[in-house]
Amino acid sequence: MTDLRLPRVRDFGQGVGAFALGIVLLALFLLLAGFDVGASLDALWRGAFGSWYEFTSATLVRATPLIILGLAFTLASKAGMLNIGMEGQFAAGAIGATWIGLHVGSVPPVLAMLATVIAAGLFGAAFISFPVLLRARFGVSEVISTLLLNFVGVAAVSYAVTGPLQEPTRVYPQSRTIELSARLPHLGAGSRLHAGFILAVVLVVLLLLLLNHTGYGFRIRAAGAGPRAALISGRMPVTAIGAMALLWSGALAGVGGGVEVSGVSYALYQNLSPGYGFTAIAVALLARLRPELVLVTGVMFGALEAGAAAMQRDAAVPAVAALVVEAVVILVMLLSTRRVR
Repeated sequence: MTDLRLPRVRDFGQGVGAFALGIVLLALFLLLAGFDVGASLDALWRGAFGSWYEFTSATLVRATPLIILGLAFTLASKAGMLNIGMEGQFAAGAIGATWIGLHVGSVPPVLAMLATVIAAGLFGAAFISFPVLLRARFGVSEVISTLLLNFVGVAAVSYAVTGPLQEPTRVYPQSRTIELSARLPHLGAGSRLHAGFILAVVLVVLLLLLLNHTGYGFRIRAAGAGPRAALISGRMPVTAIGAMALLWSGALAGVGGGVEVSGVSYALYQNLSPGYGFTAIAVALLARLRPELVLVTGVMFGALEAGAAAMQRDAAVPAVAALVVEAVVILVMLLSTRRVR
């Protein structure tokens, strides 16, 4: 029987090559579509790296949730699990952060922000708990269950912003803005970059230490690399290890949603995520499931998304054209892997 697990990627250089190939194909697509390739790519670059403000307030702001969700995918994958439902967990975390953020007006800012982030993580973990139960109890693939729950997460946001969390006038499908005490502070005057980026960097360090310098991290890697060997020779509870990794993965994805609400939007509304949960898969694959490289690839994809927005604004190229790069990265990285049997 074949067990579906994340394949092993050869090397990071191959991922960089995949990203470069994506840029080349994007240029070819622009040429065939009749756009000015030079002007379009120039707008892409300027939107991501044109100035310090663009880099911090556009690229790094977009990179922050991608890094956190990339870490979520990495953690689950290290244990041999595939969390494809980060979009739904992101939505659940955003709902939790909004709910708490609306009720902490009298709480000191540090405690309010901490409560908001913790609530986001708890909502994300709760959202993935059903797939975890199905996997642990009945052997149902987490790939299918987490993927399908993405639609439930999107529907839950729609219900929340037209129901219990809708703003008081009941005119707009969104919540009211969260309390000031629950909002993450900006890093510098005039910058949109918020403390969520620091949190993302801290999470990178913590996950790196967990996986490489703790006994629990070793068990996670052993369960993912050779579940039968870990079970028989190491007497490790492989099922429980995978279940906990999925729960923590869901919690991290939920934190990504909470950071987006408390650091960027300050309110919950439909389509809060432009597909962060799926883009983060490419981020993690390109990083070879290495937390320290997730920080780098997250910034790369953040730059791509920031540049795509500028390309649409300045060169009239639809921002979705940048999805060509993401698709190429995923395809190349998957084609360069092998299945573990």
